[in-house]
Order: sequence, then C-alpha cells, then structure tokens
Amino acid sequence: MKNSKKTLLMALSIAINCAIQTAAADTILRRGNGVEPKGIDPQTSEGTAEANIMRDLFEGLLARDRDINLIPGIAEKWDISADGKTYTFHLRDAKWSDGTPLTAHDFVYAWQRDVNPATGSKYSFLLYPVKNARALTEGQSSDFDQLGIKALDEHTLQIELEAGTPYFLELLSHPTTYPVPKHIVEKHGKNWTRTENIVTNGAYILKNWQPNAQMTLAKSDTYWDKNNVKIDQVIYYPTEDQNTELKRYRAGELDLTFVIPLDQIKWLRENLQDELKIGPYLGTYFFGYNLTRPPFKDNPKLREALTLAIDRDIITGKITGTGEKPVYGIVPPGIAGYDNYRPAYADLSQKEREEKARQLYAEAGYGKDKPLKVELLYNTSEGHKKIAIATAAMWKKVLGVETRLVNQEWKVFLATRQEKASTEAFRSGWIGDYNDPNSFLELFTAKAGMNDPGYNSAKYDELLQQAAHEQDPAKRAALLKEAEQELIDSYAVAPIYSYVTKRLVKPYVKGYSANILDENPSKHLSIEK
Repeated sequence: MKNSKKTLLMALSIAINCAIQTAAADTILRRGNGVEPKGIDPQTSEGTAEANIMRDLFEGLLARDRDINLIPGIAEKWDISADGKTYTFHLRDAKWSDGTPLTAHDFVYAWQRDVNPATGSKYSFLLYPVKNARALTEGQSSDFDQLGIKALDEHTLQIELEAGTPYFLELLSHPTTYPVPKHIVEKHGKNWTRTENIVTNGAYILKNWQPNAQMTLAKSDTYWDKNNVKIDQVIYYPTEDQNTELKRYRAGELDLTFVIPLDQIKWLRENLQDELKIGPYLGTYFFGYNLTRPPFKDNPKLREALTLAIDRDIITGKITGTGEKPVYGIVPPGIAGYDNYRPAYADLSQKEREEKARQLYAEAGYGKDKPLKVELLYNTSEGHKKIAIATAAMWKKVLGVETRLVNQEWKVFLATRQEKASTEAFRSGWIGDYNDPNSFLELFTAKAGMNDPGYNSAKYDELLQQAAHEQDPAKRAALLKEAEQELIDSYAVAPIYSYVTKRLVKPYVKGYSANILDENPSKHLSIEK
C-alpha cells in the first residue's frame, strides 16, 4: 500500500511538473519573419519584417484592434478642431521599459528626429501633413521647433496640420510615428537599439538578438495594458528560403509562417487546409525602372514595351496561384471611394499588347540586331526568383531582350535599389501603411525617401499637393486618380498584381486575423494547446 501510494504521489508530481512545463511552453510564440531585420529603430527602419517586430516593441498614439480598426494607444482620447487642422491628444500614464515615465515630450523628440534629414528616415514623408514637416525634411529649414507638434504638458500633445487631412489618424499607428526614449538615443547614438541598450514602450521588450538566427522578445512588466497580453515570449525567426520555413513549420519549430512557397500551394490545400490562411492584402507587386540612368532614362517607349510584354495572367495563374489579381495601376483595388486608374492597354488582349510592345521596342531603338541587355534585380526569395525568371522569359520571347537576373540579400538589395547607381529594372512592392490611395502615390513624389525609380514630375507632385488640401472627398479622389494616371502613363513602374496574405497558422494560435493590412501584433494572439 505504501509503495502504491508512493508511486501515485510520484506520478502526480511528474504530471504536475509536466503541466507546469507545458503551460510555460504554451506562452511562447514562434513566428517566421522572412528576412533578417535591417534595424528596429522606428524612425529609420523599413520593411514588413521590421514593422512586425516594432509593433511588438513599441506603441504609438493610436493602435489597431484585431479587425484593424483604430483604437487608443498611448493616447487615451483626442480632440479635433472644427477646421480639422489641430489635434489634441491626451496621453495615459505610461512608462518606458526602464521605468522612466513616457511623456508628450517623447513624441515631440521622435517626430522632430523623423523629419531631420540627418536621421535618414525613409518615411518622413508620412508626416508631410504636419505643419512645416515638408520644409524641414527637404532642408528648407533647420529650426525643428517649428514642426507643428508640441507638448502642452507631460500628458497633452498638440499637433497642427498644414490643412485638414482626412486620413491623418490612420498615420498614427505607423512605426515612424512611434515615440523613442531621448535619454537612451542620445546616450548610445546609433547603438541604442542593441539588446543591452534598448528601451521600449510596447507590449514586449527585446531580450536577445542573434543576427540571421532569431530575435527573442519578452512580455514587458511596464506596459500599461500588460494584463491583457497573453503570450510571455515571442521568438522571430528570419528565414528567407520559403521551403526551409515550411519544413520548420511542419517539424513543429514554428507556430506561424511569414509566407508559403508558391510551388507547395496545391499540397497545402490538400493536406493543411485548416491551417492555410489566405486573405486580401492592401498591396501591389510591381517592377520599377531606374529613370536616372540608361537604358530607361528618357526612353518611355522602351519602358512601355517591357511593361506590355509581361503576361500578368500567367504570373498570377501559373506562378503565384493563391488569389492574386492582375493590376495595371499602382493603387490596389478595394479602397472605398476611389476609382482606380486603368490604362488603355489593360483592355487589350495579351496578343495585342505584345504586338504593340514590339512596335515600341523598335521605335525605342532596339531589335533583333540590337537586343536590349538589361539587369533585373530581385531580393532573395523563391517566389521572387520564379517571377523574375518568368518575366525574363516573356521579354525574351516577345522582344528578344537579354536579361541578366541579379539576386541580393534583403539589406544589400534595399541599399542598391535606393542608391540608383547600378540598378536598371528591379522588383518592388508596396503594402499600404493606411487605407488610402495616398499611401501608394506619395512614394513617387520627387523627394520621397522610397522613390526608388527616381520618378520626378512637377505635375504629379502638384496634384498630390492639391489633393492634400482638398476637403471634398470626391474632388480629392479625382485629383489622386489624375496623379496615378500621370505616374502610370509615364511607365516608371510596371504593376503586376495585387497581393494576398498567405501563411500557415497552427490551430492552437488564437486571435489571428487575415486582415488587409496583415497586422497581427503578438499582444492580440494567444496559445491554447
């Protein structure tokens, strides 16, 4: 009896320990995250992988719920003046992860830093609605106290705009608007985001960063809403090879993937249908042409020829195959109140497009005896590689173009594209930072940090300026459509398709949302095994 009782107690002890260990494991979320992050400084980082992490580490004035509706973040409430030009935000009692109080001054510091050309922000154009932001960003002024943002007191922030801006609140959940800790940034300079230095204000803190291996985040004890954060630890795994990521997911090493390999979609639909999450995504996949150097500088007919020679139906039907739709403008379909621009060639058959492409190619000075030799740059990804190969084959078949494919790792790719010193044609894409056409169109203003083609049109910039000051929604939409037409008819870019989100999510991960912005901060997720 004694042995039996002892055995029972031992079994009970083991069961309890296993339950404790299982519970602890259940609070760890393992996320695939595509490329190795270039950085996690809110005012200098770019890219989807970086944004995923920054949404866990930081929080702005506003945040988003699971359905991407705007909700209070650090700002508990706000008031808007009758003319729509002055916003007053009332901040909650919040702290940085080192226990320092977070105040309105932290937002003033971050926004002034964002529009300072010395910072090197790629997203400073998002703040252009703010009074004097454009002048400061473009170096016309260096008095950053003139930026239309000021702290009325520790918990009251006032923002003055150049004009009423209907989408302004949409901007305030974007990472570039996040506060940063002045006392840490000024102490450590560019090294302030290192694990041993970084201080954050979001649901999580950075615990460990092993480049090209993993980034580990832990639940923050100082976050104002910590009681509603269910997951204790988040591990981000950068995995550029999509097939490797799928293998890790199937082996139980990941709870959700960043994407899925395109050539596995049939198998996934047959075998993991319940874990396959596909939904519309506010984004456009496109190729860009470097307008600052040959062969595309001052040669719109050549750009048009290459654009028309691409068969979008083959790319979306045979290569991507997960619901992507061919597009011909830079603004993806589905934005309420906006009538997308559709160029004339979109209504031609592919055969008619190709006939016109050959004519334009000859008029541009190329032909069988003088084929275009061009480089097509893309970043490491099986999906991008397949699309680049297919595009090169189309250009060869239709026009006789000789294309050299150039593959670069993400960080190098971004730098190469932005420098414009060697790029010719390149892969690109854009995911809307907010649900408005301006999120796509403002990329191509002459001095925008993300204007990788080097597009420069005074008429285009003026149309966007007019739209920024237009309060009538219908008139504003018409101005934006005219700007899109100006861009598309210049053939600075070749739109290919509108994105969909596509990833695998384990059944025990709860709270995931296949929303159009593809935002799923870890604080909204939970694990129920």
